[in-house]
Amino acid sequence: MKKTVFLGALTVAGLAAGASAAATLDDVKARGKLNCGVTTGLVGFAAPDANGHWDGFDVGVCRAVAAAVLGDAEAVEFVPTTGKTRFTALASGEIDVLARNTTWTLSRDVDLKFTFVGVNYYDGQGFMVPKGLGVSSAKELDGATVCIQTGTTTELNLADFFRANNMSYEPVPIETNAEAQQQYLAGACDVYTTDASGLAATRASFEAPADHILLPEIISKEPLGPLVRHGDNEWGDIVRWSLNALISAEELGVTSANIGEMAAAAGDNPEINRILGTEGNLGEMLGLDAGWAKAAIMAGGNYGELFEKNIGENTPIGLSRGLNAQWKDGGLIYSPPFR
Repeated sequence: MKKTVFLGALTVAGLAAGASAAATLDDVKARGKLNCGVTTGLVGFAAPDANGHWDGFDVGVCRAVAAAVLGDAEAVEFVPTTGKTRFTALASGEIDVLARNTTWTLSRDVDLKFTFVGVNYYDGQGFMVPKGLGVSSAKELDGATVCIQTGTTTELNLADFFRANNMSYEPVPIETNAEAQQQYLAGACDVYTTDASGLAATRASFEAPADHILLPEIISKEPLGPLVRHGDNEWGDIVRWSLNALISAEELGVTSANIGEMAAAAGDNPEINRILGTEGNLGEMLGLDAGWAKAAIMAGGNYGELFEKNIGENTPIGLSRGLNAQWKDGGLIYSPPFR
């Protein structure tokens, strides 16, 4: 009898939690804007300009979701978060989605109860040092002072790397990238370590970027991507497939320049037609209108366009596609089919 009551209580509790969690889409529509958690400022990924307008690679994901759900890529409230505050902001409902160079790990997925909806950048942890330090390998950093953001996987990776190589270091804890940059340039630490993409973005903002080098070692796997709370699969589906729409669009040759023409005259590629809403009912399945994916792609372009505009080789960040090339080009970027 007690077992039955207990199970019943769990069922009711689960239904109640599901009912409240499943309201995210309704909340966003009623609010008229998407609350998106981003970094406090990382050029190329998420940063406000002089007028307070946010732009960047991660920002592009937020705008794509807002366009898919609300039909307006500008209907986004960007909420800056640090390594410490980002998960609390998401769990508490302050933000609807976190799109902030956050690594997908088992504990974050299972213990913190978040759902990672995909990977928008495959990264790894690296090291940046001043050229004047005179080192060419991370294995020469014994005894170094290291600037490191608290509340990140970077802390654990750093400890593991130095221990495995029988080296010691002195951590200089920081909370934001801006603080890390200030401390590093002021000489408070010999080394700055974080995701290699973040190091490239930070170095690009220096007055003399050539005076600093990224060491060759990549010491971890850091699959970065957007995440939502557990318990609202419908909302997770929307964010997941908005990202997948950007990825598939690049693979299929759908760009911000030709998407209008492609949507107006349905072609002979059924998958493109399904993505653009001229065939099938994928939008209806998601609780959105038929043009949801078209709107997401038009918000800032397909995955490749977002990459090249914000962090690609022709930007100050200067990142090559590498692992973030489409699967057909030898990379890991791959979307399940739209069918």
